[in-house]
Amino acid sequence: MKIFVTGGAGFIGSNFIFYMLDKYDDCKIVCIDKLTYAGNLSTLSPVSENENFRFVRADICDREAMYSLFESEKPDVVINFAAETHVDRSIDSPDIFLKTNILGTAVLMDACIKYGTKRFHQVSTDEVYGDLPLDRPDLLFTEKTPLCTSSPYSGSKASADLLALAYFRTYGLPVSISRCSNNYGPYQFPEKLIPLMIANALNDKPLPVYGEGKNVRDWLYVEDHCRAVDLIIRKGRVGEVYNIGGHNEMKNIDIVRLICKELGKGEELITFVSDRKGHDLRYAIDPTKIHTELGWLPETMFKDGIRKTIKWYLENKNWWETIISGEYRSYYEKMYGDREVIK
Repeated sequence: MKIFVTGGAGFIGSNFIFYMLDKYDDCKIVCIDKLTYAGNLSTLSPVSENENFRFVRADICDREAMYSLFESEKPDVVINFAAETHVDRSIDSPDIFLKTNILGTAVLMDACIKYGTKRFHQVSTDEVYGDLPLDRPDLLFTEKTPLCTSSPYSGSKASADLLALAYFRTYGLPVSISRCSNNYGPYQFPEKLIPLMIANALNDKPLPVYGEGKNVRDWLYVEDHCRAVDLIIRKGRVGEVYNIGGHNEMKNIDIVRLICKELGKGEELITFVSDRKGHDLRYAIDPTKIHTELGWLPETMFKDGIRKTIKWYLENKNWWETIISGEYRSYYEKMYGDREVIK
């Protein structure tokens, strides 16, 4: 099987590549990545010499480049991890998200139709469902939950999902969609909550927490996500959406406190800052469908996954220190430096 993995130099895409090349001897991976700020070629160094791996620097919005690559490589499966994903950046510059997340997805699906790709899988997010109230722990997102987006990011991902389902119905393109909860694990770009808090805590810098930190997220260890996507492309039904959740709901502030404890840092580093615009209150996924149909369940409990993640960041400081010393530093100051500190 030859698989195109778009966005493969990013967090989840790279972990998926590692997972697939380790599990299957007959799997050939072509990684396509534009190498924007969150795409790091050094992330892929563990597989750079693997004969079943090829890296191509390209933009999924570049139709000519995509058609040329599809024609020469003729992939069996395309898995679209490529996306602009950070909510704060989408609020600041929504046009980039609309172009990559919607138009880029359309270009890939057009190429799949033109060159006879057997499966197109769209990697989406639980954020397309909006949020749930904090006082109703009984409510969970199912695949039937209406889409109700809160940010340009989630709006762009919901648009891509609907477009994929339209391509399935109109053109018969064999598509599938997965919507996952918050991922964590190795190689996550340090603008996201967990790696940001780890990096800042290790450097004794303030730990910026939005509002009162009561927002709840359902945390999924990235390898569990990779297993789920693998199952979907091999055994999942076309034209279907599968929710992938970790059964690990936690408040943001509790995550930050746990990281402080694990690193031996005092909670005086925690700084509450003015809240994000349209900040969703709670995400929680019901993964019954993927469990019932494909037998998937998360294997990594949060208490184990967070320790593995912290250990990885401690042992791979060069990877993330290189990142935060560059362009990310100016972005960080823009996003958090001017925010009002809540006493």
